[in-house]
Amino acid sequence: MSARTKARKRALDMLFQADVRDVPIFDILHAESKRAATEPDRAASWMYAREIVDGVTDHREEIDELISSYALGWTLERMPNIDRALLRVAAWEILYNEEVPAAVAIDEAVELAKDYSTEDSSRFVNGVLGKIADHAKA
Repeated sequence: MSARTKARKRALDMLFQADVRDVPIFDILHAESKRAATEPDRAASWMYAREIVDGVTDHREEIDELISSYALGWTLERMPNIDRALLRVAAWEILYNEEVPAAVAIDEAVELAKDYSTEDSSRFVNGVLGKIADHAKA
């Protein structure tokens, strides 16, 4: 598993945890930062995970607006927490990280959805992110 794949999973974990526990993301980041400092094998993925979480936090309003626009029939509140977090991570990569091709961000999110969410989530995530990628190109 690549360092970026691990970082996406860590970012997903942090965003999901903050959402489910209703804890400020700063608290989760602080705890993860301490953990990364004591576990050298996590250092490679920590920096990118932090970049993702900071990016999602900084651009949350726009990201959520796009997700809401393209998730036909679904409000953010109605989505499974894991799907919402996955969409935010991948949307940030598509919109704000020029180093990651949209197709890679989408594929990674779809795989995470297959591993951690419902049977239908991978198709849902793929569809919403495909529309966000089209929006980003325009």
